[in-house]
Amino acid sequence: MVKLKFYYDFLSQPSRTLYIFMKKTEIPFEPKPLNLRQGQHLTEEIESLNPFKKVPFIEDKGTVLIESVAILRYLCRTYNVADHWYPQDIKKQALVDQYLEWQHHNTRAHCTEYFRHKALWPLKTGQAANVENVEKLEKKMIENLNLLENIWLKDKPFLCGDEITISDLVAACEVEQPRIAGFDPLVDRPKLTKWITKVQSKFSPFYKEAHQVVEQTADEYKYYASELSKKNS
Repeated sequence: MVKLKFYYDFLSQPSRTLYIFMKKTEIPFEPKPLNLRQGQHLTEEIESLNPFKKVPFIEDKGTVLIESVAILRYLCRTYNVADHWYPQDIKKQALVDQYLEWQHHNTRAHCTEYFRHKALWPLKTGQAANVENVEKLEKKMIENLNLLENIWLKDKPFLCGDEITISDLVAACEVEQPRIAGFDPLVDRPKLTKWITKVQSKFSPFYKEAHQVVEQTADEYKYYASELSKKNS
């Protein structure tokens, strides 16, 4: 049987999401890791499969899918996974879709931009981040994290109700990303803390495995920031 091919880098939040989900639900796949920081996604071979040259993407039975949310929906509809991940009930499914659509310009956008500007680009270029820009991005990200705390998790254990869904895994992987830049998203957010602890537990041990890169890159950034501080002192 031909396995689904999965192209990914754990530095990418959606890559971690898909890896963890497929491991948890026992969807067989052939791993195709790519190192983004080394430019392994920029080859002609990758471009022939995904003209956008980004990860994650999958190739399954001759079909290539390049958007992570579309991939998650495809996996839930194609493979034998528990209904609670992406319910067939139209109202419950709509609640999951509602978060998945909202997060693109909210959780994902703000956590990603903060991480990129404060940590990723300085690590890549050796140039210090623009402090004023980072402060603006941090403010927007904090506002968004507070929306998770005070609205999405106001009166329910998971983002879309009483049961965990794919939306919770998508959100958790995004919320983890600012840690790389030295920002703890859980401070003074008890509901967010309780929620992400449950998500981590539900997806153990695959969650921890996929997030090792977060800890490693956070250590790398911490060292970079320390050396930059010494240089400028």
